[in-house]
Amino acid sequence: MELVVRNTSEVLTCDGPLEGPAEDTLGRVARGAVGVTGGRVVFLGAESELPEGAITSQTTVIDARGGFVGPGFVDCHTHVVFAGDRSDEFEQRCQGKSYLEIAAAGGGIARTVAATREASQEQLVALALPRLTQLLARGVTTAEVKSGYGLDAEAELRTLRAIAALSKAQPVELVATFLGLHAVPPEFKERREAWVRLCVDELLPRIVGEQLASACDAFVEQSAFTHDEARRLAAKAKALGLPLRLHVDQLTANGGAQLAAELGAVSADHLEQISAAGIAAMKQRGTIAVLAPTSTLFARAKPYAPGRALRDAGVLVALCTNCNPGSSNSENVSLAMGLACLENGLTPAEAYLGFTRIGALALSRPELGRLTVGGPADLAIFGCASYRTLPYHLGMNEVAHTIKAGRSVWCA
Repeated sequence: MELVVRNTSEVLTCDGPLEGPAEDTLGRVARGAVGVTGGRVVFLGAESELPEGAITSQTTVIDARGGFVGPGFVDCHTHVVFAGDRSDEFEQRCQGKSYLEIAAAGGGIARTVAATREASQEQLVALALPRLTQLLARGVTTAEVKSGYGLDAEAELRTLRAIAALSKAQPVELVATFLGLHAVPPEFKERREAWVRLCVDELLPRIVGEQLASACDAFVEQSAFTHDEARRLAAKAKALGLPLRLHVDQLTANGGAQLAAELGAVSADHLEQISAAGIAAMKQRGTIAVLAPTSTLFARAKPYAPGRALRDAGVLVALCTNCNPGSSNSENVSLAMGLACLENGLTPAEAYLGFTRIGALALSRPELGRLTVGGPADLAIFGCASYRTLPYHLGMNEVAHTIKAGRSVWCA
């Protein structure tokens, strides 16, 4: 074997049945070991069962020192490609202004759009690299990255090309999503229909043709886009074979979860204001919930999404950092997990699955976020003995090693 991880407290495969208790899904292997060759897992079991001759003089052996090992984290909702700074808006929120009040006064997404439009592709790459390094240091091996801060044709394309360049420039595997319907651009305020038409009829086909994104998204909110505008995007995406995700029910309750289910969206994200009818619709359609608890905290936009009610209804619940300049300026996976337990009502096992297997399912990448023989060797090795420590040691980083495709890419 090229690489062996040994001396663990346990290995979590996250490959158990999705139905039933989350603890059963974790697939715990006490005192387990992981063997890797060619970037794939070739052994997964008790260390005592490693085959004779598996470790040779050519094998890299990583001693987990009694820590646990699991799949690399999947951060299924981020906005890490942007320019500009909005720390003054953070100060305004601390003084009592709401996210919507700041946006109405000319702040919010529009501020980031202005800065991002002025940045070159090379500058966007340089600005995003440290954010991705922070995610890597927290065990993230795959991250979704959305456009949506360019909001004109060339700036949106430039953002997506920056994401493609970043995929080659650093170890975190990136999944690009087109979010042209993020906000109405300032020059389209009096003609929003023209922007929707540009995104749906011109940009979306071009992006698919150039293979710049693997999904599309829309922010459905009273300050952003309507149900009917999202339906138009969904119809075109379906015709082009592009999966749909939606930001819904974040700031106001407007039936966004029902809309996501109606349109067959892979995920409905945020959901702070979701209704019982929305939960039922998501369960019936199989729409995955993606919660962003760090954003709820950062934007001071309570309530937190009802993670407990979603899980109890049988909805799969993923978690994300939602790393972005306005409502979640954080790459802290552990903080998001801790808040998911404290405020969204998840158990530590459910929170852990939210950043592994279910996060991967939200990206339509079922091979990720779990460990199987023959599967990708994306691993996080922790300096603590149990996954329960991650939300409990609130906001602290317990990652000792991050391994992507069988290669050590970060070490504490």
